[in-house]
Amino acid sequence: MIVTATEAKNRFGYVLAQSKRGPVSVEKNGRIEALLISTEHYAQLQQAAPVVSVKQKQQAFNATYKEWIDAQNKLVQEHGVFGDEYRVW
Repeated sequence: MIVTATEAKNRFGYVLAQSKRGPVSVEKNGRIEALLISTEHYAQLQQAAPVVSVKQKQQAFNATYKEWIDAQNKLVQEHGVFGDEYRVW
């Protein structure tokens, strides 16, 4: 179901009831701006989503870009940090 933002404001109770049946898209200026879902559907989405820690994301990034990271570290070791001589600290 798609409703305008004004309709959602004016008929909020009805829109909430419809969200229990299925997702309700809220449209503003001709574009979908928000999606209203029931708490039950949200709980299902939360359970289905894998929990990924920051450390896991960092490890995945390091594994994906290992060659690039090594190349950058080598450049810093050979030439130092660009503009380092201009820093006052």
